[in-house]
Order: sequence, then structure tokens, then C-alpha cells
Amino acid sequence: QVQLVESGGGLVQAGGSLKLSCAASGRAFSSYTVGWFRQAPGKEREFVSAISRSGGNTYYAESVKDRFTISRDNAKNTVYLQMNSLKPEDTAVYYCAAHRSFKVTTTDPYDYDYWGQGTQVTVSS
Repeated sequence: QVQLVESGGGLVQAGGSLKLSCAASGRAFSSYTVGWFRQAPGKEREFVSAISRSGGNTYYAESVKDRFTISRDNAKNTVYLQMNSLKPEDTAVYYCAAHRSFKVTTTDPYDYDYWGQGTQVTVSS
């Protein structure tokens, strides 16, 4: 089992940057594929990005490709989401999640077993 805690959210102007962190506790963090999701008010939770257990493979939603970068440091049990060129439509609560499958292209939130509590990202225009 793994516990996840997100941090790094905040208020930023359009065009700005934020870096989110997802710190994991528990055993064998490197055996989990980790993803980021977001949920805006009144909308469904949507996939943002995922990274493989070793960090060698990544996957992005089209809406964030070329603006967001996911990475991980297994020695620190942490996954990061660097968000650049932020837009008002990126405003949402951002969650990290983990599952044991090797598939980095898993985008359905129901396929993820463990979730953090979320961190708010607000992008002003």
C-alpha cells in the first residue's frame, strides 16, 4: 500500500509556471505507475499525465502536451509535474494517483488504486 500527498499548488497568472510534487510513503514506491489527474468544478476528473515505474516512459493528455513535464525521483519517493505556459482552463484540483500495472497509458481514474487529497491550481487571466 502507498500513501500519496500532493503539494505545490497555488495561484498563478496565465503564462506562468508551477511545479507540483507528489510525495509517497509506504513500501516499494518504484513498483507503482503514477499519474496526475485534475478536476475542475462541475467537470469530471480528467487524466493529465502518467509516468512508468522506472521513469523511462511518460504519457500526456493532448491538452497539456508540450507544456507539462512529469518526472520522478524514486530515491525520494516523489513524482513531479512541471507546468509551464499555464492557461485559465488549467484551473482545477490536481491529484496524483498510483497503480501497480506497468501500463503508462492508463487514463481511466477507476484503474488507479491509490489517491492523494489534491492540491488547488488557479490560473488567472
